[in-house]
Amino acid sequence: MKGEPDFLQNLRDEMGGGRQWLDRAIVIAYAVLAGLAVVVFTLLADAAIDLYQGLRSSAWWAPLLWTPALTALIVWAVRRWAPGAGGSGVPQVLTALAPETPLEERSRFVSLKLSVAKILAVSGGLLAGLSVGRQGPSVQVAAGVMLHARRWLSPRSGISDRELLVAGGAAGIAAAFNTPLGGIVFAIEELSRRLQDRSSGLMLAAIVVAGLVAVSAFGNLSYFGRVRAEGVSWWNLLAPGTVVAVASGLLGGLLSRLMLASFTGLPDRFCAYRRKRPVTFAAICGFAVAVIAVVSDGAAVGVGHEHTRELLDQASAGGPPQAQQPFLYTGLKFIASWLSAWAGVPGGIFGPSLSLGAGLGADVAWLLNSPHGPALIALGMCGFLAAVTQTPITAMIIVMEMTDGHSMVLSLMACALLASLVSRMISRPLYSTMSALMMRSMAPRNPNAQP
Repeated sequence: MKGEPDFLQNLRDEMGGGRQWLDRAIVIAYAVLAGLAVVVFTLLADAAIDLYQGLRSSAWWAPLLWTPALTALIVWAVRRWAPGAGGSGVPQVLTALAPETPLEERSRFVSLKLSVAKILAVSGGLLAGLSVGRQGPSVQVAAGVMLHARRWLSPRSGISDRELLVAGGAAGIAAAFNTPLGGIVFAIEELSRRLQDRSSGLMLAAIVVAGLVAVSAFGNLSYFGRVRAEGVSWWNLLAPGTVVAVASGLLGGLLSRLMLASFTGLPDRFCAYRRKRPVTFAAICGFAVAVIAVVSDGAAVGVGHEHTRELLDQASAGGPPQAQQPFLYTGLKFIASWLSAWAGVPGGIFGPSLSLGAGLGADVAWLLNSPHGPALIALGMCGFLAAVTQTPITAMIIVMEMTDGHSMVLSLMACALLASLVSRMISRPLYSTMSALMMRSMAPRNPNAQP
């Protein structure tokens, strides 16, 4: 029939293009390198956390000196040598992806140099004991590695810089969370609404390869623990789950709004002082976080992996999680995460959001005396992440891959959508708004910008 694909001709076209296969091999090789970069990042971040915990254990007062000093040093170094490595990393990738960004300006936001600087700066923040994550920064790290492949691809490869950035950013999420499916969804929901039909399969393969590199290195594990919530119906979770979703939306939206206010700067004395003396302001924020570390015995700082695993183990033992001081951890972690971002130290919000959501879910389980503690913790993690990032599908997929039992899929989806909806009533989307502000600051350099 006329118009049907010619199998033999298509096979000859595929097998006859040697350069085409070389370009594909280059992309896959860089996907492996991106996954390895995130693996190195993870190992360095974990080592930094262990060193900080050792320091804090040796002397309870040590963070009061160590944290503000190292925080100030990191902010000074980043501002002087790698200003593009600041923040979480996702807004930088979105800015580099924007069609309005000139090609020559992309290196200000994503590059191999910035990837190295990001790894060192975020690891330094964790060494300082700040409440930051590495998952969001992994987006910028992997995108910088993937974009470097451009110099080796042929001009006729059909692979654009945009596709490399999308694949790299999504590969960062896939490798950071050991969730290749989560990386693919993140690419569709946050980084790009579309991929070119011609190379979408290759880009998706690159995302999966990067995720598999992390799985090969660390195994099929979750840094936040495995949520076992089998035999829980959506009907049993309807009332407490709704409370968790609404509370996650309110607190997540508030955190997002505070972070945007910190990023843009407000006409108040604190932001004025930060603009005038950013390094000194960072030291003050670091000292405040150190006080929180002393009060919480280290639980409310760092990414929050250990405390989240303790909550899950406690809840899985039976009955509601018996936190010693309900709501205290959630409040202190909230303040520490905001101050860490306000200080100006590079770091992500994915990890702290999951820890905050776990604490909130445990608080609701304690408050309502619910026997479904693990399920409510999972809902809290999903809802809070969805509220802060306003990417409900990505949040649902990431938490779903941590959860044993398919009975929670609909509950996770409903919680993510409701929390995201509540958050949108409080705050603008965090990453896209930050990206728009970055583009506005770039406007004077862009001769094609509209006045």
